[in-house]
Amino acid sequence: MTAGDPADNPFGGLPMFGDLSRALAGQGPLNWDAAKQFAHIAATGGTAEANVDPSIRFALTALAQIVEPHVLDVTGHELAGYEITTVTPGVWAQQTLEAYRPLFTQLAVSLGKRPSPADDDGSTDPMAAMMLGLSQMMAPAMLGMAIGSMVGHLATRAFGQYDLPIPRSASAQVTVLPSAIDAFAADWSLPQDSMRIWVLVQELTSHVVFSITHIREGLSAMVRAHVGAFEPDPNAVAEKLSSIEFDGDDPMQAIQRSLGDPEILLGATRSAAQEALQPQLDAALAAVVGYIDHVVDQISFRLIGGDAARISEAVRRRRIETSPDDVFVERLLGLRLTRQLVERGRTFVAGVFEREQQDGLNQLLNRAAPLPTPAELDAPGLWLARLEFPLDDQTA
Repeated sequence: MTAGDPADNPFGGLPMFGDLSRALAGQGPLNWDAAKQFAHIAATGGTAEANVDPSIRFALTALAQIVEPHVLDVTGHELAGYEITTVTPGVWAQQTLEAYRPLFTQLAVSLGKRPSPADDDGSTDPMAAMMLGLSQMMAPAMLGMAIGSMVGHLATRAFGQYDLPIPRSASAQVTVLPSAIDAFAADWSLPQDSMRIWVLVQELTSHVVFSITHIREGLSAMVRAHVGAFEPDPNAVAEKLSSIEFDGDDPMQAIQRSLGDPEILLGATRSAAQEALQPQLDAALAAVVGYIDHVVDQISFRLIGGDAARISEAVRRRRIETSPDDVFVERLLGLRLTRQLVERGRTFVAGVFEREQQDGLNQLLNRAAPLPTPAELDAPGLWLARLEFPLDDQTA
């Protein structure tokens, strides 16, 4: 059978699907128009957003100038040339899509892999072939809608650009969402300025950590390796579509419910390569998040006293409470920010701090290849020994 043979096209005799196939042709592995549209709808509810009042940006910039010297004092790293930028949820969603576009594109390529000829037993019946072709044709749009919706929903509760603990390209911009910060403070009866200071400490500390080249590149490489290692099942969507039970009066609702499962939607299965990588990714994420939390606790206590503990507890409780969007992020990117993972990172940091104080912890930023292995995460002394810290004990 030659390329372009009509027998290759399961929609050849179905004009409607043929037209749909032509309309979707050339959209690439991920439909970015769909991603942007669904991100906007999820972030804004489809309504227009008012610009952030400039006076709020000026106030946050003034507070950041108070925070800045404390970040330098604790981490030992300057915040050189940063700029506080205030945005709405809709703008945050669009910026986040663009910031992670290479990662999401790689994910789409990975999920769009076709099975090798050796895996095709030729037993697919015509109806199954049609459903499989439909699912493959729709995959870029479906993936765009799924990722856009995920990012848009995250935008409704994000405080800043580091709510997703994934490094972005090096930039001077530090983005915060005043509406979410102030709403959280009101919901938890927290002083507004204390809440703003706490978020600025969190964002500026994260900015320092993810600006360190070996941290940014090391963590990014592991996330890229994870998204590139999917082994998609091209029959998953077709099988799901053909087995939908229309037990109610609304068949479209049944279809929507079935396609609401990201794993079914994306037709992806977890691979052996991902299983092998996951412990290292967990260890790196736990150590980085644990370090940031430790620094934030120190600085925020200096600046806002007793409010710091209340805010930290409220924010971190929210962080580990799973939502459908959180599960989707975990499934796609391998980020498992569970209570257990956070506790492992906290224990690692406490162990290093007990032995070598802040100088020991700062080796995470100051030394080459500092991210701990899974064994080192659970035994901080092993990590310090590998780094040969303290420096005075090094041998020639």
